[in-house]
Amino acid sequence: MGAAVTTAAVRPAVAGAANGTRAFLGSYTSGGAGGSGISVATVDPGSGRLVVESTVRVADPSFLALSPDRRYLYAVNEGSGPGTATALDLRGPRPTVLNTVAVQGDAPTHLCVTPDGRYVLTANYTSGSVSVLAVGRDGRLGAVVDVAKHTGSGPDPDRQTGPHAHQVSIDPSGRWVLAVDLGVDSVYVYRLAGGKLNQHARVALAPGSGPRHLTFHPNGRNAFLANELNSTVTVLNWRADRGELRAGQSVPADQNAGGDRNYPSAPVVARDGRFLYLANRGHDNVATFAVVGEMLMPMGSTPCGGKFPRDLTLSPDGRHLYAANQKSNSVALLDLDPVTGLPAAPSAVLAAPAATCVLFE
Repeated sequence: MGAAVTTAAVRPAVAGAANGTRAFLGSYTSGGAGGSGISVATVDPGSGRLVVESTVRVADPSFLALSPDRRYLYAVNEGSGPGTATALDLRGPRPTVLNTVAVQGDAPTHLCVTPDGRYVLTANYTSGSVSVLAVGRDGRLGAVVDVAKHTGSGPDPDRQTGPHAHQVSIDPSGRWVLAVDLGVDSVYVYRLAGGKLNQHARVALAPGSGPRHLTFHPNGRNAFLANELNSTVTVLNWRADRGELRAGQSVPADQNAGGDRNYPSAPVVARDGRFLYLANRGHDNVATFAVVGEMLMPMGSTPCGGKFPRDLTLSPDGRHLYAANQKSNSVALLDLDPVTGLPAAPSAVLAAPAATCVLFE
């Protein structure tokens, strides 16, 4: 994986370039997917439109994460075979690759950085494990210092013959690591000390639900979990003082019945916590829910502007949603109504081959 930077669809700079606002777009590059690596885009602060200015050649950067000081960018390289992760330096005019290292797990799909910036954690889907990598003072990724392997299976004969860690994240208190495993219908709760993961709890969810990704409410006491296999979203209650996670209400990911099988991917909470947005692959829409205490109330769905929205991202100002539509090779921009919270039909669609995610600097 080289450090070459190439221009891609370079256009006149928009207003966002003046204040340094950038976004990074992940993609799939192998197996004829068509992606070219990590695209770097400027952001217009008024309209939210993205303009791709350059691309860094990185293999299969399907998910991205920033260091706490915003100096470094990290990517999982999800391609088949032994998994790797890549570190990039953001301090220059364009990102440059620092290094790529093995994560001792297969097909890493997600990663996060600890609040102190000392470790990067990866969720390794095929091997059903979570890896901890040390980070050097220069932002480079170091050796794997620990691997936590999940065990078990689920009732789905195609997707749950073994563990499949799909997401790893740090809770809002910064004290706990949560790993969502689609293959064993569980969320693991870990303590991280000295680079070592110590399992604190394993929270069982509905058999065959296939949990994929969770996101926290701004209150830090609730989270919302997208379940890929049974097409639901579950409200979770979180006690950071105890590291205790409890499942509550589950509702359909989309009120529209029929059509293609639906696979929810990414839940996103509005900045003020009043609404939950959920990307639906198959139905190819964004479902909106009102958050009322620890309950969700369906409000409707909006076309995502493409096919198979693998990820959903809220703009830093909370005014827009971005759907990374993998199978239509695009990123769609949806404006949010400040009163109702509902997304409008896409106002812009950016060509982005094999798009997987959008991350704002």
